[in-house]
Amino acid sequence: MILTGHQPTYLPWLGLFHKISLADSFVSFNQVQYLTKDWNNRNRIKTPQGPMWLTVPVLSKGYLKKKITEIEINNSLPWRRQHWRSLLANYRRSPYFQNFSDFFEDVYQREWHFLAELDEYMLKWFLKTLGIQTRFLDASQFEFQGAKSELVLDMCRQLRADTCVFGALGKEYVKVEEFETAGIKVVFQDYNHPTYPQQHGAFVSHLSIVDLLFNCGPDSLAILKKDQIPLNV
Repeated sequence: MILTGHQPTYLPWLGLFHKISLADSFVSFNQVQYLTKDWNNRNRIKTPQGPMWLTVPVLSKGYLKKKITEIEINNSLPWRRQHWRSLLANYRRSPYFQNFSDFFEDVYQREWHFLAELDEYMLKWFLKTLGIQTRFLDASQFEFQGAKSELVLDMCRQLRADTCVFGALGKEYVKVEEFETAGIKVVFQDYNHPTYPQQHGAFVSHLSIVDLLFNCGPDSLAILKKDQIPLNV
């Protein structure tokens, strides 16, 4: 069984969906520590002026002692209205905006209390919409032990995986020899970002998946998987 995982991310980039598509099962690492200035609560969209951040404000008091599942959204700020208006203003003329606008309008009409709840709700919708059928698993339903490399190794053992897919940054912390000793093959994703038709001038890479969906609709999965190196398992 091929396994991968990642922390909850707001409006993820294309590479995460490619990594998930390589695996049989995906684990949402929502039990690890929240990191500021990371991708847990923000991502970028494209505007006529260039890339723009959409950031979900969170209550940061005591965050160093909190898991991602415990991070609360700061709903005293009008972030939902701002995010919906930003998508509407910058993508309403995109070819497929109307195909997906009802989902986003509904999301931003709801009041979300926890960041991970919002991230995972949207991730599941993105996976279904793209047609990625990888099984979704919630780390909070297990008792994985350790940190970084040891945490992933324990996850692989408990879920009986024989292969684990890491992103490119995994090379900085994964203890490959420990996985090999346990009989688990380690594979590092090397994502080749595709180009595709966009609004607002010259192409910009590493944006949120919403940019691809609004511009390319049903071709999105084929585009994000185009010209990628096959998984060597």
